[in-house]
Formats: sequence, structure tokens, C-alpha cells
Amino acid sequence: MSNELIDFVIVSVALLGIGIYGLAVKRNAIRMLFSIEIIINAANLNLVAFGRFIPGSEGQTLALFSIGIAAAEVAVGLALIIVAYRMYKNIDIAEFRSLKG
Repeated sequence: MSNELIDFVIVSVALLGIGIYGLAVKRNAIRMLFSIEIIINAANLNLVAFGRFIPGSEGQTLALFSIGIAAAEVAVGLALIIVAYRMYKNIDIAEFRSLKG
């Protein structure tokens, strides 16, 4: 059974669609953060797949940097969500229109 590039691209497009749907529909800050992570994982899957099938491409290296940046993004995002929850006792994005301390 051979895995072709199109199989990886189809899965990546499905992940991208799920992530965009989550950003567009959900108003919960944590769910939106998860949706951003799904989009980043779709990009990482593309990087690794193209790195495997195209000689001379350094997709795996870029994917590792992307994973590191995503980890930092999650840490900062969760810290902001915790601060917003402590201030407003809610994590609904619609309630954060005026973030005045």
C-alpha cells in the first residue's frame, strides 16, 4: 500500500476546513485556540508531506520550527484566556469587546 502525496494533501485540506469552521462558528476562546492549532497542524502535515515527496525540500525542519512556535503561541494564548477569565468570569469572545483594565 503506497501513500501518495494527494492522500496527505486531502487530509490537510480536511483539517484546514475543520479549523476554519471552528474559528468562524465557535465563540469560546479555548475552542478558537484549538481551531488555530488544527490549522497549524494542517500546515505542518503539508510541510512534512512535501518534504518527503520532493527531494531537496526541508519540510521536516520547517515543521519542527512551526511546532515550537505553536507551543509558544498556546502558552501565550492560554495565559491571556486565564487573565480574561479572572477579570470577566467568562471566556466568551463576544464579551471581550472592551478589554479595559
